[in-house]
Amino acid sequence: MVPVREKLNICVIAAHPDDEILGCGGTIAKHINDGDEVYVLIMAEGITSRNDKRDRKSREKELSELTKAAHEAHEILGTTSLQLLDSPDNRMDSVDFIDIVKIIEKRLAGMSPDIVYTHHWGDLNIDHRITHQAVMTAFRPKPGLSVKKILCFEIPSSTDWQTPNMNTIFSPNYYVNISGTLHQKLKALKSYSSEMNPWPHTRSIEAVEHLAHWRGSSMGLEAAEAFIIVRDIIY
Repeated sequence: MVPVREKLNICVIAAHPDDEILGCGGTIAKHINDGDEVYVLIMAEGITSRNDKRDRKSREKELSELTKAAHEAHEILGTTSLQLLDSPDNRMDSVDFIDIVKIIEKRLAGMSPDIVYTHHWGDLNIDHRITHQAVMTAFRPKPGLSVKKILCFEIPSSTDWQTPNMNTIFSPNYYVNISGTLHQKLKALKSYSSEMNPWPHTRSIEAVEHLAHWRGSSMGLEAAEAFIIVRDIIY
């Protein structure tokens, strides 16, 4: 008899709407298909960095459409919960760091996550780097903490665009087979049409699909998402 796997609580913490799908959309769908609970927290609003100064009012319609797109994307994946916050897009460095940490702690209080997925520390995007650091601070390994594993994903047009050095290179050591859920990831990304670009931009549907097949083929799989393990506690 095959033992029944215990249900896991999964938290995905991303900087902007679409980052969570780009980074681990196939893995989210796989967790859902396996019966896990997946809670997604998106820290920043998106779009407003396209103005010289932050002006939510002038972007109200676009922000509303982006919110709708996010909910559509997560209906496709079957996500348990989606929280969209309003930190300033590409201006998270203007917010006191401790306040960002406390937002994560309060928003995820009581969820007892087993696994956390978030950004790579070496991304070009400032919000990605701040989100990573805030996650590591919020989930520091205090006695009694539920988190057993923290994984960092890659984001096309940020992870791959950073100036390469030993501290910023994304060198994955953990792969998730998404051969059966890649179609859900790509469909969810199409909900974010305003955030995607035409081929051959690295953040295009075609490029994301190619990356999934490349990550998969490097592990002998049809398609995969790649991660770096930054913490893994085995009891």
